[in-house]
Amino acid sequence: MAVIGDSLRRPFSALTRNQDIALALCVVAILVVLIIPIPQWTLDLLITLNISLSVLVILVTIYLHHPVDFAVFPSLLLMLTLFRLSLNVASTRLILNYADAGEVIDAFGTFVTAGSYIVGLVIFAILVIIQFVVITKGATRVSEVAARFTLDAMPGKQMGVDADLNAGLITEAQARERRRRIEDEADFYGAMDGATKFVRGDAIAGIIITLVNIVGGLIIGMLVQQRPLAEAAQIYTRLTVGDGLVSQIPALVISTAAGIIVTRTATEENLGADLGMQMTRYPRALVVGSILLAILGIVPGMPTMPFMIVGIALAFLAYQSHRVIMVQAEEEATRESEAAEAEERAQPQRTEDLLAVDPLKIELGYGIIALADPNQGGDLLSRIQVIRQQMASRMGFIMPVVRIVDNIRLRPNEYCIKMRESEIARYELMPDHYLAMNPGLVDESIEGIPTQEPAFGLQAIWVSEANRDRAERLGYTIVEPSAVLARHLTEIIMNYAAEILTRQDVQSLVDTVKEVAPSVVEELIPNILTLGEIQKILQNLLRERVSIRNLEVILEVLADYGPRTRDTELLTEYVRHALARQICAEYVDEERTLHVITLAPELEREILDAVRQADTSDFVPLEPARADAIAEATATAVQPLVMAGHDPIVLTSALARRYFKRIVERHMAKVIVLSYNEVDPSIRVESEGQVSA
Repeated sequence: MAVIGDSLRRPFSALTRNQDIALALCVVAILVVLIIPIPQWTLDLLITLNISLSVLVILVTIYLHHPVDFAVFPSLLLMLTLFRLSLNVASTRLILNYADAGEVIDAFGTFVTAGSYIVGLVIFAILVIIQFVVITKGATRVSEVAARFTLDAMPGKQMGVDADLNAGLITEAQARERRRRIEDEADFYGAMDGATKFVRGDAIAGIIITLVNIVGGLIIGMLVQQRPLAEAAQIYTRLTVGDGLVSQIPALVISTAAGIIVTRTATEENLGADLGMQMTRYPRALVVGSILLAILGIVPGMPTMPFMIVGIALAFLAYQSHRVIMVQAEEEATRESEAAEAEERAQPQRTEDLLAVDPLKIELGYGIIALADPNQGGDLLSRIQVIRQQMASRMGFIMPVVRIVDNIRLRPNEYCIKMRESEIARYELMPDHYLAMNPGLVDESIEGIPTQEPAFGLQAIWVSEANRDRAERLGYTIVEPSAVLARHLTEIIMNYAAEILTRQDVQSLVDTVKEVAPSVVEELIPNILTLGEIQKILQNLLRERVSIRNLEVILEVLADYGPRTRDTELLTEYVRHALARQICAEYVDEERTLHVITLAPELEREILDAVRQADTSDFVPLEPARADAIAEATATAVQPLVMAGHDPIVLTSALARRYFKRIVERHMAKVIVLSYNEVDPSIRVESEGQVSA
């Protein structure tokens, strides 16, 4: 016995480990049954397997928590339908050839139908009507509606995931998992919409096969086997009805399982638990039902005993349900009391939570709260998520989560941007209007409310919905209110990126580089530079809007020049030289030409001669009047560049670049100062003037 057990266990274990091979063998076996005649005992075994599989499927659907957990059901439904049809073909072959289709079909044709083929035909017809008219039709309709509603709800669900991610309620991994669940749900209901059509076709095929078997059996019995009409009808109708019953009963069970799945909502419990909980949730309804049954039981002419038994059962169920609800209410009250006591005990520790400061926060007036509510069509959260992605790809650092809150102290349509609880920007939107900006090519004015665009201070007009199309036709640039806020936030982040970048952020960026280039990180930190010094260098780059995304190159340059000096200002210049190609790419035109103005040699010498050494860093102690004169001369010199549509770039020597930038940035924050060492040799430079003061 042990040898036989081992011999059977080995192939079964092999199939278990190779489930794809087992499935392929099952499909091939189904095709074989369609073509090759099989003996009666094999048909009995396969019919029993078919009934068992249908029962197993409906039991699995009852225990599901989420319909998507049985995502293989549409494919399984198709395979079971094909399996059932192959059994119909095999049984038809045996019935017509031998007038004998095995013990299972004979049992259903004799025992279930009580030996009367008329009764069998009626039962078969009722099963087909129930499946075709009630269950299959309803499941098909529910599948169509569920598929359409699921697809329509996908954008809103995706925005909800993005909103939770942007608000910091979930992690990136959790967001990916939720998006995958949404996609799987859409795919599942779409597949179920098509799979229910197989069930509908199977019901029709069952009717046709039954009619064909009866007619074919009568013809063969009377003409081929020379049987009397009554005997042929008795034999072949009984076997055909038995065959129809063993096919339609599993088909009905599978159809019911399909209906359960498409009508099932996602809960944390299985169907049995949900039914028990929700049907007994209201004891008064059970009491009213039991009283109604008792009244029906005492009505003259009505059977008393059945109504009384069911009425007593409902009354007992109502009593038990009431007890369970009272116990649950007491437990809930106990939990709430314990939670309140725990919160009261934990209150002294939670005081520290008040010390937390949000890196970035947007406060909204009550009139524009809808901009941040996806349920009201607001897209501010998704726009902020896009901004975070842009900052990562453009500037190379992870923008902190932006907290959005309402503030009744603000005007209804006003918003306030704060960085670490300090206000840095404020603006008032008009939610029912659009911001129209003249790109410089529009001569005709348009009716609206004059204003100033918050990000760059450009003159603009708030136009109504009625004037939007006309403004677009005239050539105005139209911006939605949420886009105005998003662009303002983007510019704020670009201006304050150096302050936003914390030491912990730098540590995270360095850890990311360490995964791909551990040698440079281990060489640099802490042997050559500290994390704080690297933070200062990265802040210097961000302050002048130089991306730190190519962090590996930056760290390599610091590892090269760090042993010579620990002056973060000087090390920043070395890094800028290494990033020359990246820096110039931001400012060249389509012909790869860099339009600049240069710094006069005498002014450059004056600045370098004024440099003084200090313990921490160098500084330029120019008189305020002289510094104002240099800034004014620079503004005059870059004016032609700005008028021509170019960036205001001043080109200086490498030694004077940082000192000149300090002098003019107080008056001209947008001016770009490059050194000759930061110009890519492959780029053509055109000088449009000179700064001389």
